[in-house]
Amino acid sequence: MTKNKEIILLGSTGSIGTQTIDLAKKKNIRISALSANRNVDLTEAQAREIRPLACAMADEASARDLRARLSDTDIKVYGGEQGVCEMIATSNADCVLDAISGAAGLAPALAAIDKKKTLALANKESLVMAGDILMQRARDNGVEVRPIDSEHSAIWQCLRSGKANEIKKLIITASGGPFFGQSREQVRYKSVKDTLAHPTWNMGAGITVDSATLMNKGFEVIEAAKLFGIDGDRIDVIVHRESIIHSMVEYIDNSVIAQLSVPDMRICINYALGYPDREAGVSAELDLCALSKLTFYKPDTEAFPLLAVAFDMLRVGGAMPAVLNAANEIAVGAFLKEEINFGEISETIIKVTDELSDLANESSLEAIIDADKTARARAKEIVSAIRRK
Repeated sequence: MTKNKEIILLGSTGSIGTQTIDLAKKKNIRISALSANRNVDLTEAQAREIRPLACAMADEASARDLRARLSDTDIKVYGGEQGVCEMIATSNADCVLDAISGAAGLAPALAAIDKKKTLALANKESLVMAGDILMQRARDNGVEVRPIDSEHSAIWQCLRSGKANEIKKLIITASGGPFFGQSREQVRYKSVKDTLAHPTWNMGAGITVDSATLMNKGFEVIEAAKLFGIDGDRIDVIVHRESIIHSMVEYIDNSVIAQLSVPDMRICINYALGYPDREAGVSAELDLCALSKLTFYKPDTEAFPLLAVAFDMLRVGGAMPAVLNAANEIAVGAFLKEEINFGEISETIIKVTDELSDLANESSLEAIIDADKTARARAKEIVSAIRRK
């Protein structure tokens, strides 16, 4: 597969989306179609600057608004999940960069694969929910899935140093979030403001909360297992506060290959779109002497239990990773609205996964989608009960 110079960008108004637009301007990459959630103001501004052939919004109301605003242009506007998938199907671009947040990214990812378009994937939920299905469909269609998450981009790069049968384990690094070193009781009542104060990365609110709970790292374990075909017992997580080593691969000769760079997602985006070549970077160089040291710690699964829960959901399989993701989206959303406290995020998620454990026996795409809906409904009930206390 050659490097991609025309892409469809899904999730254009989010952190990855805006950084992709910045990179595309610097690298002369054409964005011929884009989609966003409900930020009509920013989507309109992006469309007028980029001049794509098409845009899509997550719901019909936002699509109607954008359609009216862009009526003086020839940009076609689609609405809803089906509209996003139709936009993908009718585009001539050979690459889809999926940076949609949450479960909403799954259907467009599958649509891209079905149309045999390279999938540059920043939507981890697609792999968490239905990783086996997505990767098998990609193999059946001869489609490359190129990871954009910093950890999985790092692993992907490190895997070029050896053969599949030479891999001993994958080592995923975690920043530890803003509450590293604190106990479960100390973090229980942390504010939204404190939680969003990430020490090294500038990300969206939801993923920043996931970083604080270590849920994000748990999702990345599941994502790595599905993306690279590695069992969970061959994946380790270590806390690396500096966020300079983004992940590592240990081979059977005990050599460890690591990928290092400043924490800038444009490096990962640039690598995915330029693959198999490395293209000149747009990010700052890494100054190791200025850093002087790199530190490593074991994750604290007592204070942050969701990492261990994610390993459990990977092990039991079926629709349980989808249940985990759905419960997390509801709990994090409730926390950001200050409906529950920080400690109740994990308590809500653990209760949902315990109650719906029978869904480990379900693995079809239809069952996974149903499990997602069931888990969301139950999580909302739990949140409502907490609010009534």
